[in-house]
Amino acid sequence: MGKLESNKRKKKEALYNTAFELFTTKGLAKTTISDIVEKAGVAKGTFYLYFKDKYDIRNKLVSHKAGQLFFDAHEALIKTGLTGFENQLYFILDHILDRLEKDHSLLHFISKNLSWGVFKNAFDEKMPDGYYHFYQSYLQLLNQSSHSYRNPELMLFTIVELVGATCYSCILYEQPVPLSEYRDYLYKAVDGILRSFCKDTPTDFPAENNDPQASDNEPL
Repeated sequence: MGKLESNKRKKKEALYNTAFELFTTKGLAKTTISDIVEKAGVAKGTFYLYFKDKYDIRNKLVSHKAGQLFFDAHEALIKTGLTGFENQLYFILDHILDRLEKDHSLLHFISKNLSWGVFKNAFDEKMPDGYYHFYQSYLQLLNQSSHSYRNPELMLFTIVELVGATCYSCILYEQPVPLSEYRDYLYKAVDGILRSFCKDTPTDFPAENNDPQASDNEPL
């Protein structure tokens, strides 16, 4: 990467970091573009090179943060040597949930502003290495599976929506139960999603191995 490109990346990253800090402390409504550029130490003209307005940087920031979560999880996955799509998927989910448990401001920001349209933009979000693309990585992992799945994008959408919708309250408010208690139920539900999209017959699909310790009939 040349010096010019490196400087552009640093300025854009400074705008992202500053906007995230201000949006999560002051709120979007009370944050102005002047606030962002002054705290980031860049000219207002630089802001408009990358973003149309503060709503544009908010949407792109959500995509950026979501992409960063998956990038970090993928980097950690590589170090494990895990094989098989299903095992890799659960590792990535674990890694992301562990991160969100530790960073409630990130969870609140992403969950509050994330829509599928915004999330899809994360597919093409370039990460620090300049090469990682989340959706292409997802498809590559999927190709390692011993099973074939129909409509990979719809399957991903269903998993993301399930995890995002159910884990928000479990992490932030421990309602209806803490995430530590809910996680087994969540993964059993993800198993069901994988089965519903799997082209193989049910007998060909691996047996579920994420059963909750509690009985299926035990209320939450």
